[in-house]
This record gives sequence, C-alpha cells and structure tokens, in this order.
Amino acid sequence: MNKFLPLLYLLLISCNTATKIDYPITEKKVVVDSYFETNIEDPYRWLENDLSSETMKWVDTQNDVTFDYLNSIPYKNKLKDKLTKIWNYEKQTSPYHEGDYLYYYKNDGLQNQYVVYRKKANSEEEVFLDPNTFSEDGTISLTGLYFSKNGKLVSYLISEGGSDWRKAIVMDTESKEIIGDTLTNIKFSGISWKGNDGFFYSSYDKPKGSELSDYTDRHKLYYHRLGESQKFDNLVFGDGKDKYRYVYSSVSDDNKFLFITASNLTDGNKLFMIDLVKNPNRIQVISDDETTDNNIVETDGDTFYIFTNFNAPNKRLVKTTVKKLNRKYWKDVIPESENVFSVSSGSGYFFAKYLVDAISKVYQYDYDGNLVREIELPGIGSSSGFYGEKEQKELYFSFSNYYTPGNIYFFNPENGEYDLYWKPEIKFNSSEYVSKQIFYKSKDGTKVPMIITHKKDLILNGKNPTILYGYGGFNISRTPGFSVTNAVWMDLGGVYAVPNIRGGGEYGKKWHNSGTKLNKQNVFDDFIAAGEYLISSNYTSSDYLALRGGSNGGLLVGAVMTQRPDLMKVALPAVGVLDMLRYHKFTSGAGWAFDYGTSDESKEMFKYLLGYSPVHNVKENTEYPATLITTGDHDDRVVPAHSFKFAAHLQDKNIGANPVLIRIEKDAGHGSGTPLSKVIEQYSDIFGFTLYNMGVKKIN
Repeated sequence: MNKFLPLLYLLLISCNTATKIDYPITEKKVVVDSYFETNIEDPYRWLENDLSSETMKWVDTQNDVTFDYLNSIPYKNKLKDKLTKIWNYEKQTSPYHEGDYLYYYKNDGLQNQYVVYRKKANSEEEVFLDPNTFSEDGTISLTGLYFSKNGKLVSYLISEGGSDWRKAIVMDTESKEIIGDTLTNIKFSGISWKGNDGFFYSSYDKPKGSELSDYTDRHKLYYHRLGESQKFDNLVFGDGKDKYRYVYSSVSDDNKFLFITASNLTDGNKLFMIDLVKNPNRIQVISDDETTDNNIVETDGDTFYIFTNFNAPNKRLVKTTVKKLNRKYWKDVIPESENVFSVSSGSGYFFAKYLVDAISKVYQYDYDGNLVREIELPGIGSSSGFYGEKEQKELYFSFSNYYTPGNIYFFNPENGEYDLYWKPEIKFNSSEYVSKQIFYKSKDGTKVPMIITHKKDLILNGKNPTILYGYGGFNISRTPGFSVTNAVWMDLGGVYAVPNIRGGGEYGKKWHNSGTKLNKQNVFDDFIAAGEYLISSNYTSSDYLALRGGSNGGLLVGAVMTQRPDLMKVALPAVGVLDMLRYHKFTSGAGWAFDYGTSDESKEMFKYLLGYSPVHNVKENTEYPATLITTGDHDDRVVPAHSFKFAAHLQDKNIGANPVLIRIEKDAGHGSGTPLSKVIEQYSDIFGFTLYNMGVKKIN
C-alpha cells in the first residue's frame, strides 16, 4: 500500500479548489504622505481608526465572508475534533518555591486558561488561583504572578481581551483574600516587591484617544505601598529630562538594592541602581551605554553579577561590587565563547544555557566561575529552567523538541543527577516522528541551519503538505519545542520546517545585526532559500508549501509572498508588522527601530523600507497565493490596522482564483492569553484553509 495515503487519506487534485469570492468593497480615501520629496498614497488610512463605526463594520463584513468560506471546508469539524482530542491531556509547568509552598501551573486538558496549584512537602495539592473563573469565555487571562519576599502576599496581573494593558490585584496567600484596591493602567511590566510592604511596577500615561493604538513612548517606574490608593503611588524613575520607552525593575533577594533597566529600543539598555538601605533617594549609574545589553542575574551581599554583551557579542557573565560599579572594574565569571548563551541562578550556582546550532547545552558553574559540570540533557532539543533561590536543595528543568512533549526533571545541583518528575500522557506517539537538522546556503552564500520534522515513513515525492515557519528578528532564537498544533499537522502527514534565519539570536549579535535595518533583506532571502531547499530536496513543491509566521514573522511572510508569490501555495501571516512606513506611529512601535529603522530617519532608510513593506508592494494584476491573514481586534502591540490594510490591498489587486481572506478574532490581542477554545477554533480554520487550498479533499 502506498505509504502516502494514510498520511492524510487524501485525494489530491491538480485544479484549483477555490471558487470566486465576492469580497467586500473597501472604500479608498486616499491620504498622501511626503517622504523626502516622494509622495506615497495611503488609500486605506481610515482603517487605522479602530474606534470608528466604519472600521468596526468593515471588520464584521470581512469576518462574514471569511467564516462563510472557512465553514464550508468539508473537514473543518474533523480538524477541530482532532485538535481537541490531542490537546486533551494534562499539562504542567516546572514548579518553583515561594514561602512554604511549591507552586506550579496546570491544565487538566481543555481548560481555557492554566490553573495555579500549590502544595507543601508531603501534602496534597490545592488550587491556589483559577483564571478560568475570571470570565465565562476565558478572555481574561493571568499574565504574571509575583510573590512578596516571605511568600505571604502575591500580586498577580491580568489581561482583558488580550490587551497588553494590565491590572494588578494583591492577595493574601494563606487566606486567598483580596487586599486593597486593584491597580490599573500597567503595561510592559512585572512586579518587584520591596520586602512585604509594597512593590514597584511600570506604566505609561494612559492615551487620550484609543488605548489600543495611540502612541506610548514614556515608560515610568512607580512604587505602590500596600493599603494606599494608586493615585498616591510614588514616581521613582522616568520623570527626568531623559525619557525611556521601556523601564523595568528588580529588587535583590536581601531587599538592599533596586535595579532599573531603561531603554528606548528593543535592543540595548542602561542599568541603574538604588541602595534602598543607605541612600533610597539616589539613583546610581551602573552602565549608561544604551547600545549594550546589561541585566542583573544575582547578588551576593554587595557583589553584583551582570549578564552583558559589553565587549562580548555572544554575551558573558561578569561581577563587580557596589563600590566599583564602573565597567572598568567588571571581571569575567563566565567569559564569552563562540556560542551564545543565557544564564540563570539557583542553589548557589549559575547555569549557562548555550545554543549550539540552535540546540541546548547546559553547564553548571560556581560563583567564582569554576566549571562544576556539563549537564547531559535527555536528548537533542531545548531545555529551560535551572533557577531558584540560593538556599534551595533541588531545582527543576524541562526538556522538549519538535516531536517530544515537555518532560519535567528534578535536578540535584550537588551531584548533577536528575530524575523524571513529571511526564505528560498525550495521544501522540513521538516514536513515529523524526527531526533532521540540515544546513543550506542563502542567496549570498551564508550557511543557515533548518530543522525539518515529520513522520519517519515520509516519502520524498514533492507532494507533502509543508509548513515553513520563520521569525528572523529582535535577537530571538527559534529552538526546538513541542506544540500541539504542530503535532496535529504532522499527524496529518504534514512536514514542519523551521530555519534559523538571520535577525534571530542563534549565533549572537552578529547574526542578529545581519538581519536588521539595511540588512533586513537577508532575512527574506534566507526564508526564500529555505523554501527552495525543501522543494529541491523533494520534501514538497510550490503546490504544497505554506509559509507561516507571526508578528515580525508576519512581516516575514508578507514580504516573501509579495517578492516571490510563486514560491508557495498558501501564505499565513499572523498579527504581522506590514506597513513599514508607519509602524512606529502606533503604541510603542517606535521601539522596534533598532531592527527596522524608520521612514523618517533618512532618505536611504525610507527607500529601503518602501522596497519591502508588504502593504506597499502588493502589485496590480498579480496572482498571489491563497492567503489567510489572522489578527485580533484588541492587539495593542502590532495594531490590527497593519493586517486590515494589507488585506484591502490584496483583495483589490490579486488576480486568479486563490482566496485572500482576513480572520479577525474578537476580544483577542497579540496572542498571549487567548483562551484554548479560541485557539482550537483558529487552528482548525488555519489548517483547513491550508490543506483545502493545497487540493486536499479528505483527511482521515
């Protein structure tokens, strides 16, 4: 029997499956902007107004057309059932100690939001906080849990409708009773407790117009004292002549020091310190160089351990003292190496987590930088964890890859031994799948790694439905990790491929910089070359290739599909940055300028951005791939206007029968906190759209 048939139990037809769609007519109201004496028309500027009834009507009309199409796909419900079945297993995060308890998150299978549990040693677990009770539809999510130093109090952050704006609620951990008022208008912030009396948090002044899209660019740090109204909170940092878009804080475990990072871009930060005991009103500079990354990892008395890329593009861990803050006194603890790494601390040790061709390797060091051991991981994949308080006798870490669900391990830092702590029971047989890492050459000859995952019995006949997923930006590394949605895709017989393209952090600062600003085209070339490799190696062909990416990855898909519409059959840009001339005009988008540059900064930068901006490169009389754009109406990070305008241009100019649709999730944001019920609906639509437009008529 042909091995290919059981993969999808499908009939593949050569003709186009799409039928003609009557798209809503999007009115053109041309606005003209002048950039360096070049006029640029923007006919859909009116879609940027998310408060207008006209835009809301457009959203509803587009959704009507989109869901009529998606609901007509014959196996959509079967896909939904398949997703639901595989997703229905218990999931758990690595536990961590706070006060007398061990806390962890758990989902019994199909709960919209993870539930926080806790237990004492040798005792039964109990529900500590259940976000599923916050709202009936699961659209209010828990986004952070921050304990006071003694673990007796906790402040937790919630998001409503997927927004980045947060509310903070304080609770007594023993009685589980709410204490004091709810704090509002918190954004891009954690909570840093000062002892047990109050905490620090960051926010912007609330926009006067739309809180979802209006510009926010001055982040401030406040201190809230328990029992007092938020209106009396002290402004600690951010009121001076220097303004910053991103301000974060942390308090040392001994409550002696407050550390503040401040930056205007998503890359680089200044580092400040306040001695909370000796001089609480004086802000001292540790590093005033905003071109380098500097973060406090640990303190030991008056010694500070700083993770930095100052004079170390691949990062290093250094130490200094409160009396010798200047960088000339910094001494290496874990020096830079040829591989980029991150670092955590726990049980009085540091754990350096290196990336070697996007694969995890972990080494344990003492506070003097002496190597204790390499930790032999359970396999080839990604590891996270190895953090905790100094006095902890045990730590935890997780391990997974593209076909292995995350297992949690109990680790003994004294002898380096570990045992399985928790393993999921999922209806997915990992032994049937394989991942292969290959290296291919991009347009300029650069060698790029890619991991390709699929069933072991896959036949390389060029007819395998394939998702090529990418990101390529902001120094973010794409490492192997398990996803239920990807598991379902591969269970259907699909191939899942992830290239580690430039712009990411897999090979350090040089790799990141080679995919930014005037080098951004390298990212698109790397992605195109990945698709061409999959085709030339007979994993797939253009008729069975889908490109997918979200946020900066949405830009990636949008740019590649406008540059090479022939490369793929399906394009799936999600919550994408798609108008590169105006992205910096919304919310905190100006902070992304390190990666992108802006259309205002120079004529050269303007022309470069114009050359690849997806919204501005949709051409007349061009046949584009079947396209499903996805976004959320409450996305206040990458505002949905990007997706709205891109969809309008594509629907106006696309020729041929390939559908161009936009799916706009109501009461959803950039993705984080989306209730599971909505996620399952989304992926049944995304996979259904993808397979249907590849000619798949039936699935098993």
